[in-house]
Amino acid sequence: MKIALCQINATVGDFENNCKKILSFYNNSVNANADIAVFPELAITGYPPQDLLLEQSFVERNVQELEALTSVVDDVPLVVGYVQPNGNNLYNSAALLQNGEISGRYDKVLLPTYDVFDEDRYFTAGENRSPLKAKIGKKTIFLGVEICEDMWDEDYTYKVTDELVNAGADMILNVSASPFSEGKFCERDRLIKRHVDRCRVPFLYCNLVGGQDELIFDGNSIAYSANGKRIAAATSFKEEMVIVDLDSDEEIGHDNLPREEELFSALTLGISDYFRKTGHSRCVIGLSGGIDSALTACLAKEALGEENVLCVSMPSRFSTQHSKDDAKELAENLGVEYRVLAIGELASVYETTFDSQFDGMARDITEENIQARIRGNFLMAFANKMGYLVISTGNKTELALGYCTLYGDMSGGLAAISDLNKMDVYAMCKWYNQDRGKEIIPTSTLTKKPSAELAEDQVDPFDYEVVSPLVEEIVENHRTKAELVKLGYDAKLVRDVNRLVHRSEFKRRQAAPGLRVTSKAFGMGRRYPIVNRFMEI
Repeated sequence: MKIALCQINATVGDFENNCKKILSFYNNSVNANADIAVFPELAITGYPPQDLLLEQSFVERNVQELEALTSVVDDVPLVVGYVQPNGNNLYNSAALLQNGEISGRYDKVLLPTYDVFDEDRYFTAGENRSPLKAKIGKKTIFLGVEICEDMWDEDYTYKVTDELVNAGADMILNVSASPFSEGKFCERDRLIKRHVDRCRVPFLYCNLVGGQDELIFDGNSIAYSANGKRIAAATSFKEEMVIVDLDSDEEIGHDNLPREEELFSALTLGISDYFRKTGHSRCVIGLSGGIDSALTACLAKEALGEENVLCVSMPSRFSTQHSKDDAKELAENLGVEYRVLAIGELASVYETTFDSQFDGMARDITEENIQARIRGNFLMAFANKMGYLVISTGNKTELALGYCTLYGDMSGGLAAISDLNKMDVYAMCKWYNQDRGKEIIPTSTLTKKPSAELAEDQVDPFDYEVVSPLVEEIVENHRTKAELVKLGYDAKLVRDVNRLVHRSEFKRRQAAPGLRVTSKAFGMGRRYPIVNRFMEI
């Protein structure tokens, strides 16, 4: 038996094109002699539809598209995710289509309500954990269809996979929309292998691919035979149809990408899809000569093409010559358009204007932030006049600590590297040069002390080799002060960093959407109140 796993790139609310894609992949599956074609979770609507599910017309259109698909499906069954209304309830469902009919339906049982997931807000949990019957020639096959979280059942009362197998499922088909985070493929792979080792039936996993707002879906659809061998694996971060031959017992490997390459590939896909799906094609980036803007420019070039990237250097009287040289050299190496707009005179005008208002007050962060905000205005002017989208360049460590300027360097339509800590940024820049086989990012960008260059001889006030992993422990792992001190961190540093993370929430709430690549990113998966008097110190 051959089964086609169709890991497609769906767009939320784009019913027409989603269904055209489903039909195209279905026809390709039939032409490849597949016996069943399988598509991801909520493939008809796109994932996650969020509060669109509260719009009656959205749900109705999804049902209409399912009916239209049903009418053209022949004797080769098609399994596809959609939204099933039933009275006042909605179900995250998968339909089995065959011979012009909906011959079976499965409703998702386990509804995740953690991190970026909020399915209990919209859906009712399914109760029927029975296999669906499909006709393959003259044979009846019992398909144990389940949806995403249903296989992550180790912390739930219901063991969905086991129940489907105990009810007679000949195989498990898991249709998923599982977002990428570092290490997620290996975690899924180990979980599926445990299911197979215990249940002894083939397990086929079909995942969504593509970017949707802050989320990136990696695909990585895989299949295991009943005896625990991996017999199929799709490419990471690419739309693809994989034919799984259940009669084959040939074990295949999976090309696990090196860490930096995986993160780079994820972010490249996230950027390209964010632009394409929001109707943009060109970006503008403030290129300072520093490490963060360098990586952002490289990602943008790979995601959008060099012809669609404008880099603007905006030096002030505090900008060093080596930073100006590094910015120009990087732009030339990338082949992107490069412009220089000096901000020194404008900054002086601002300061002169405020002299009478701030009479007798010493120069401080106010004058520094004015420079950043002038730069933000310049970039937004290109966005308004030319239809570009600004990609901001702040990293996760800076966002955590509030080391960023509202309406300045935080200005933008997308925060491409906001889920990479500072040390990740350095590692990815070094990897990029090595991968390209030449020095694209100037060596001096990698070796000089990081600085915002907003004051004379300024350098960043953090030891990033210490502070970046500390921020990760606080944000991702929710470590207590006692735990952090036990890990070797200085107690005062822990207290100071905690305070900065705590008081900077209002800034992060106003930041551009950031692409999620870790298990806990700022944005939709981390919901802390701005007004918050609780803090362990």
